[in-house]
Amino acid sequence: MVAQPDETFLRQAVAEAELGFREGGIPIGSVLVRNGRVIGTGRNRRMQHGSPTRHAEIDCLENAGRQRTYRDTILYSTLMPCYLCGGAVVQFGIPRVVVGDASLFAGSTNFLRDQGVILEIANDPTSRDLLKAFIRVHPDVWNEDIGV
Repeated sequence: MVAQPDETFLRQAVAEAELGFREGGIPIGSVLVRNGRVIGTGRNRRMQHGSPTRHAEIDCLENAGRQRTYRDTILYSTLMPCYLCGGAVVQFGIPRVVVGDASLFAGSTNFLRDQGVILEIANDPTSRDLLKAFIRVHPDVWNEDIGV
């Protein structure tokens, strides 16, 4: 269970995931927040853009644009970030990540914790169920996305 402000921003990340799913993409969403304000949103657009790297967190950072600092931000993602996205979190010094689900993909959990990033896992059933539905229909795309 996460605090109310976190729940609000996680719901926005879920909305991004749902939008991506409707676009024919992998339903993973992300939101970047500073001082209670959303400064960037994104969704996994690998399918939509034919891109190997347009993961939700990368899309979110891209949409947030250049920032003087990220050390006062929180990243919300419906799925545990992979190593690519976890590396971006560490590279830019994002101190805290709130994750909807980590049961379907452990991703960079240990790496992020080892780097001192505060991880909060919400165990959000909506995040998990949306992705599970996608995996059932598109296991090949899912395996490609997570590098299997």
